[in-house]
Amino acid sequence: MKRCTIFSVNYLQFVSYNPCLSFASSCLPFLSYGRCLYQGFSAISTNTRPFPDYSPKKPTIKDAELVNRVSTTIKLRRCEPLRSILKSYESNFRSDHLIWILMSIKNDYKLVLDFYDWVCLRREPTLEARCIVVQIATVSKDLKMAHALIHDFWAKPNLDACLSYTNFSERLIYTYKDWGSDPHVFDIFFQVLVETGKLNEARKLFGKLLNYGLCISVDSCNLLLSDLSRNFDGLVMAIRVFNEYPKMGVCWNTTSYNIIINSVCQLGKLKEAHHLLLKMELSGIVPDVVSYSTIISRYCHSGELQKALKLIEEMEIKGLKPNVYVYNSVVLFLCKNGKLPEAEKVVREMMTQGVIPDNVVYTTLIDGYCKLGKVPVAYRLFNDMRIRKIIPDFVTYTALIDGFCKAGKMMEADDIFLEMVRRGLQPDEVTYTALIDGYCKIGEMKKAFSLHNQMVGMGLIPNVVTYTALADGLCKQGEVDTANELLQEMCRNGLQPNICTYNSIVNGLCKSGNVLQAEKLKEEMEVAGLYPDTITYTTLMDSYCKTGEMARAHMLLQEMLDKGCQPTVVTFNVLMNGFCISGLLEDGERLLKWMLEKGIMPNATTYNFLMKQYCIRNNMRATTEIYRGMCSQGVMPDNNTYNILIKGHCKARNMKTVEFLHKEMAGKGFLLTASSYSAVIKGFYKRKKFVEARELFEEMRRRGLVADREIYNLFVDMSYKEGNMEATLDLCDEVIENCLVRRSKNEDIENCLVRRSKNEDM
Repeated sequence: MKRCTIFSVNYLQFVSYNPCLSFASSCLPFLSYGRCLYQGFSAISTNTRPFPDYSPKKPTIKDAELVNRVSTTIKLRRCEPLRSILKSYESNFRSDHLIWILMSIKNDYKLVLDFYDWVCLRREPTLEARCIVVQIATVSKDLKMAHALIHDFWAKPNLDACLSYTNFSERLIYTYKDWGSDPHVFDIFFQVLVETGKLNEARKLFGKLLNYGLCISVDSCNLLLSDLSRNFDGLVMAIRVFNEYPKMGVCWNTTSYNIIINSVCQLGKLKEAHHLLLKMELSGIVPDVVSYSTIISRYCHSGELQKALKLIEEMEIKGLKPNVYVYNSVVLFLCKNGKLPEAEKVVREMMTQGVIPDNVVYTTLIDGYCKLGKVPVAYRLFNDMRIRKIIPDFVTYTALIDGFCKAGKMMEADDIFLEMVRRGLQPDEVTYTALIDGYCKIGEMKKAFSLHNQMVGMGLIPNVVTYTALADGLCKQGEVDTANELLQEMCRNGLQPNICTYNSIVNGLCKSGNVLQAEKLKEEMEVAGLYPDTITYTTLMDSYCKTGEMARAHMLLQEMLDKGCQPTVVTFNVLMNGFCISGLLEDGERLLKWMLEKGIMPNATTYNFLMKQYCIRNNMRATTEIYRGMCSQGVMPDNNTYNILIKGHCKARNMKTVEFLHKEMAGKGFLLTASSYSAVIKGFYKRKKFVEARELFEEMRRRGLVADREIYNLFVDMSYKEGNMEATLDLCDEVIENCLVRRSKNEDIENCLVRRSKNEDM
């Protein structure tokens, strides 16, 4: 009996256990529920049996004559179509004749296929005949045809897998010895079983062949591993196969290890996956780029960048060049953590190594910069893609559109959207929702609803985020009733509003003064199974604080704490603002002290509320104490802090302190507001520091800030007294434009709004 030395191996040669599989053994305790699929392997006999001899039914004299005539005819007239030369034999032709004729022509492979096709057009061949042709195709090295013949049988609908497997495998084994003796035929059969999802039958075939001294090839077993690893239960089975099959004669290769490393990674066993990588080398199996990149990707995903970088270094030492997938993983990690400059540095290094960044790398960077609000940088990268002829996909366009929308640059977002459509890329729900949200944020609700209708017309279904954006936009325009109607429509469409949807409407109700209705909506949220979060409570508390209802705000805080909802520093800032505008500064200071005692770190805004109120009361001693306390807690003052302090000290005529604070804030990159400029200029003017006052006034004008009429009058008089008529006239023009014309326009707009409101009431 012939044997293919590459494929056909004696089971006895591989009984010894492979030490490289100790990891897989260690996985068995948590994979024990998958044991039933492989039971029976331990009972496989170590004594191989021979393949059976083929002994078909003998033809009668009459059948033998017909077979002889048909065989002779198709051999002599092989260039003619069989349908014409065999027409006279069709009525007498039976299934048995096919096998007998194949015996006569089996050495002429083309003729075998032609004759088999002729028979198939007239009647379904027997399973034995199909297996014979499969054997002939395999021994003729036409493995593609052998695969197709087996696959056609197993792809039939309503096939009884168990019965069909028994019949097919028996017929294939029965015809093997005399019709082919090429073990690749079983390899092909195994592959088809895996491809058609008959994994249990594939396992049975593997075990059956061991009894005949044959072992399925490692490439076919890899196909099984790959198929199993497509879902969670399969991952468990894949590891078990990886552990069991070497005992049966399979010698795993690099591809096998790559599949199982990925499976172990998907199960969250990253340490074990790395250990398996080390075991590969100890077993003499060389890891490739895929082996390393799989683990590198997982290290990046789990936030362990240093371990990933160490593996990259190890790869390079071994002469393995990191591929684009490796770099993608590192770039994605850096972008997710906001380290965009470092990510770009990795991309530059990638290019110096001759690895061309692909669409994924650029899209990751573009999305990262957009999320940080650095849309110009993202757009630069987008142009760089086009220069390098790297084609953006709809994800790239959507990321850029979303970035422009969040930055309020709707014209640029529209241009990118139109370019996307012109390129034949189909926008999805995410693309449309980004545009809708952008238009809602700038108050263009008509355009937002037009886009909503457009996406529905395209067959795209608006999601919860889409409706939330529309509801938020309506609420910000005071159209809370319409937003509520939208909420009802959303529910009718089978979509469950999320916490963001409800919070948008709660915010709208609070801003329109309907706090009681907002409270009622909070109760409806709970009935719907959505519990109010920190934003819900903070929004309601803010509304009560602004109306001076501090007792109600405090009750909400208590309710929030009772329900296990943790307040943030924003929540406490809302309370602090309420205390301050209600004049309850002592209560505000007690709140600050309580926050510090509870380990809740205030921010600059917390201190600013208190400092502002003490400045208004002209109590600069208390203001200074709060400022010092802020610095001692390590809270850095912000732009607002300096402006509050400067205006307070100007009011108290502490101009030396003002000069010191102004110099300090400028050194930190902070800027005075228009009202602060006015306060400081007036302070210098009263101290007859005209040079300093004029320098600040000119600086204010250069920044495009508009001074009040009193400030202009000071410098008009000053310029006139100095005899500088040109400067005087320029200032007069400015004061007319900024203080008279602009105010007149604002008054006209206000009067128009009042008239419109009266007409609507009528």
